[in-house]
Amino acid sequence: MGIRSFLSRVKRKLTGRSAVVVHNKSDETKIDSKELRSIVMDQILSDYVISKTASKNNSDSKNSSNRYILKRGIDKIEFNNSFFKVEGYAYFETESEISDDLIRKNLIIINKETRQEHIVPLINKKSSDSDSWIKYKGSINFSSFHEGKPIDIGSYEMLIEVTQYLKSAEGWVTKRDTVGKVKNATSDIIVSTKMYSFSARSNKKYSLTVVHSYAGSSITILSKKLSDIDPLEYSTEEINVDSFFARVMKRYMFSFFYKYYHLHPINKKKISFLSDSRIDISGNFEYIYRKLLEKNLDFDVRFYLKSSIKEKKTFTEIRLLAKAIATSKYIIVDDFYPMIYPLKIREKAELIQVWHAVGAFKTFGYSRVGMPGGPKPDSVNHKNYTRALVSSHNIADKYAEGFGISINNILPIGIPRTDLFFNKNEQAIVIDKVYNELPFLKDKKVILFAPTFRGNGQQSAFYPYEMIDFKKIYQEFADKGYIFLLKIHPFVQNEPNIPYKYADFFFDVSSYREINDLLLVTDILITDYSSVCFEYALLKKQMIFFSPDLAEYMSSRNFYYDYLDFIPGSFATNTNELISQIKDQKIDIKRIDDFVHFFFDDLDGKSSERFVEYLANDFYKEINQEEVFDTRYTADGKFIPQWGESTKQKKKSREEVEENN
Repeated sequence: MGIRSFLSRVKRKLTGRSAVVVHNKSDETKIDSKELRSIVMDQILSDYVISKTASKNNSDSKNSSNRYILKRGIDKIEFNNSFFKVEGYAYFETESEISDDLIRKNLIIINKETRQEHIVPLINKKSSDSDSWIKYKGSINFSSFHEGKPIDIGSYEMLIEVTQYLKSAEGWVTKRDTVGKVKNATSDIIVSTKMYSFSARSNKKYSLTVVHSYAGSSITILSKKLSDIDPLEYSTEEINVDSFFARVMKRYMFSFFYKYYHLHPINKKKISFLSDSRIDISGNFEYIYRKLLEKNLDFDVRFYLKSSIKEKKTFTEIRLLAKAIATSKYIIVDDFYPMIYPLKIREKAELIQVWHAVGAFKTFGYSRVGMPGGPKPDSVNHKNYTRALVSSHNIADKYAEGFGISINNILPIGIPRTDLFFNKNEQAIVIDKVYNELPFLKDKKVILFAPTFRGNGQQSAFYPYEMIDFKKIYQEFADKGYIFLLKIHPFVQNEPNIPYKYADFFFDVSSYREINDLLLVTDILITDYSSVCFEYALLKKQMIFFSPDLAEYMSSRNFYYDYLDFIPGSFATNTNELISQIKDQKIDIKRIDDFVHFFFDDLDGKSSERFVEYLANDFYKEINQEEVFDTRYTADGKFIPQWGESTKQKKKSREEVEENN
């Protein structure tokens, strides 16, 4: 600052200023002109000294940094969907990297428009004793880049930043530059993929393009939004969601008819099966229903089934459903069923939850109060169950807590659909059926990948496929007699992005309804936090728990038991470990046996029989031999009932039915 500018600044400070008011809580103090001039002069002199010092320091820092040439390059760059991995080097040309404590490296992601910076720390990596520098490695998941969501829309540049303590500079020196050239690359590298973000009110889809410029030795990232859909307003052909007005009207009608049918007596022989996750009689429903037929019990059995919680019910179906719940002795559900929870179940009726899962693994229901996606304490969900089935008395308290009901309402009599794993004859029939429907499985070693979903519920469910490197798995096992099945949770809304050239090895069987059928033909199960491990343990085969996001999942979901002590199989945190464990094929039989005996009280295949005997009590009666059950079946033999229609068909012989079929 020159003397003229200095004096000019003094003049501006003093001109027209005779007093200033200083606010200090409730009092005001006036400072006269003389005091003001003194204060201003002191401040100006202070500013002058500080500015000169800062200018010198900045100049020294700039000159110091410019003395050093940053050598950099990329040895390896990989993309797995939106998961980016990089290894390379970056060092000051004239300086040795003696200790990694004295050098830090980061990737800097800068929004070109806002100039906002994101810092991605890199890991120092000593490549060999002959190298005088320390290499680096790092990774970025662009799908969860910003607070667990995809990188914001925009264009970004990627820089490498090196900070090193240098004796020659007597301090720390920081320099940034482009990432450098990619080893063995002879042209630009361009990668494009999709990213997704799911919530209850917004399902977003993005395109991600990453370009490495060969000429510029630089990386540019482009994120663009492709769609943003409210799942409650838009639907596919398969899922027909009601309008807001229709939903309100149906809730009102449902409540009205339920109260109206309270005037009718309860039918002690009536059993109503309710589900919003299946349209055929399968799972627990199938085994209970089959046992009812086998016992020749004179129950009036009716089914009220929908394929999805999103699929609308007609006004007629609403009325019939209300009547069924109000007049049935037994109401049986196998999953979350929101329409029934606000209701007060009649005193002499039973609302029984047979649940679709076995055991107790990840927390659910009221065990998740206060956690992301967990229920509020005053929620009515689940709390009106009069009975709930579990596989063991050891987990009765977990289900009582999760459902918010008394432990006295928990029946540890076993899960009906697990009877399959104790019946060799039935297993043989199921295996033949699976091979007929999926003939490409024959003579193959089957790897089944069956993970659970991420997110807080059905509307926000997804799976981060970028965690697993499908290319590496294909290269390792495609020519070794293996086949890889993907059975993704039905809530998951994003699909795996597997190149068509791998179509002879990877097969998506997510639409196959019954996972237990697939377990029978599976040689190796890969899962994470899914309850499928309980049933597969009964087969005593190899299990691998692939959980790269364990820490993150625990923070949002948590488990009833310590995860690593709980799992009856090996643990993998990345694709390389997964590949190694598939090759190893070790099975800890004792660990599996201990697991099974803790989570199953009865290993006799009679869970369905125990449950039906409980239902029957004193209501045994011979069925009229002229009565047979509805004969509409799916291609795989699953019975498809009409909404609320009695399953009894009079004046029709079984021979006639078989002939018609």
